[in-house]
Amino acid sequence: MGFSTDAIHIGQEPDPTTGAIIPPIYQTSTYVQQGIGDHKGYEYARTHNKTRDHLERCIAALEKADHGFAFSSGMAATTTLLHLVKAGDHVLAGNNMYGGTYRVMSLVFADHGLNFSYVDMSDLAAVEAAIRPETKMIWFETPTNPMMGLADLSAIAAIAKKRGILSVCDNTFMSPYFQRPIEHGIDIVYHSTTKFINGHSDMVGGLVLTSHKASAERLTFLRNAMGTVPGPFDCWLALRGVKTLAVRMDRHDLNGRKIAGWLKEQSKVKRVIYPGLPEHPQHELARRQMSGFGGMIAFDAGSIENANKVLKAVRIFSLGESLGGVESLISHPASMTHASVPKADREALGLTDGLVRLSVGIEDIEDLVADLDTGLKAL
Repeated sequence: MGFSTDAIHIGQEPDPTTGAIIPPIYQTSTYVQQGIGDHKGYEYARTHNKTRDHLERCIAALEKADHGFAFSSGMAATTTLLHLVKAGDHVLAGNNMYGGTYRVMSLVFADHGLNFSYVDMSDLAAVEAAIRPETKMIWFETPTNPMMGLADLSAIAAIAKKRGILSVCDNTFMSPYFQRPIEHGIDIVYHSTTKFINGHSDMVGGLVLTSHKASAERLTFLRNAMGTVPGPFDCWLALRGVKTLAVRMDRHDLNGRKIAGWLKEQSKVKRVIYPGLPEHPQHELARRQMSGFGGMIAFDAGSIENANKVLKAVRIFSLGESLGGVESLISHPASMTHASVPKADREALGLTDGLVRLSVGIEDIEDLVADLDTGLKAL
């Protein structure tokens, strides 16, 4: 079946009891059992919930994975995944990641005996040089948040497999519609479901997808033991959202390409960072491993004062954290999503105080361009 057909139908079969086209929400904490060890496959909702099962089946199919695991947030997924390694192990991570990922690694797990180092994942020689005998996991985003740097999925998968190291990729920015890392050999893919998969800014969740059998078995245990599960209503909202993932991503991509091209021509913008622009240093890699470029764009307004003027002047682009909803959002990474990253580290990446991040929504492109034009005229 095609992507949109799977997104609409897998895990979302009509209710066999009533024929309802939308499966019901199983809003329950426990299940009645017929006797000792005699039940219908469901005992307690932390362990199993049918609405959660539906979501996991659907997204696993879209990511071409054998197993799916839903979590209460993207950070709950991250926290659980980091329990696949143990004290004394080394995790090689990308030097540009979501600030919350960096925070939990450097300020939480590092205190419990895990060792982390951070490298530019676009530099394959640097990746190989940073691997240690105790390295058990390679963790990265592509494209990165917010610098839109790309990592070669197939090359990193090959490096990891050669050494028996787990590879973990955050695919939130692209969604399985534009990029499927497991098809390139990556072991584990995860998402903040809050973003493009849900697409409507009305729930918080995370998803982990894998065909790596040992990891799937361990994640089954860890999620139940740690209790990092989502509620059924949030799962239902994500299922509702994913039905339109393909059409939404096409519109995000169309609007993103047009806005990036327009920003590139504006004299008040110092630089525009978008993989869909031919001048992006990894544009050809983007064309090779992604089927679209999406709606995430960063541009430099020159200073924090200029960034603030733009943020205050726009009206359709709402100032807020998060991304991936149908409505356009604008943010200031240095003070918002990446405030936990030391300033020196941010600046080394080019993440300046003047950097602005756009999550381009699906509104009319003329209105979005006019809104950004108003923002730049405030400079």
